[in-house]
Amino acid sequence: MKSYRKELWFNTSKRREMIHITPDIQECVRESGVKEGFVLVNAMHITASVFINDNEPGLHADYERWLEKLAPEKPYDQYDHNGAEDNADAHLKRTVMGREVVVAITEGKLDFGPWEAIFYGEFDGMRRKRILVKIIGE
Repeated sequence: MKSYRKELWFNTSKRREMIHITPDIQECVRESGVKEGFVLVNAMHITASVFINDNEPGLHADYERWLEKLAPEKPYDQYDHNGAEDNADAHLKRTVMGREVVVAITEGKLDFGPWEAIFYGEFDGMRRKRILVKIIGE
């Protein structure tokens, strides 16, 4: 069995962004040489997320509005966590969106359903953060 590990780094220009990373993950699959197996992609920071959904800008705008209703960024003093930092909302948004995804690899490609794509969700950005890509298989 083969094993592959890589870290991908991001530095967003805004506090919150959703970045389509499917091409990056498919490149990792190619680099790994795995034809049949699994890839785990997980955010290595507690204010970021990795998730699967449609690559459609309207949906991403909907996520932004919905998440802001669930866990509004301001006022900062509404959260006990905020003190030295102002990112309590980012922790909550990450909890809703999830930490990681696992995708099957079949014939050397990500084995998706219709319209599925992988995204990095950043909720407390404008600094360097990373995701882990771990691939195992034959």
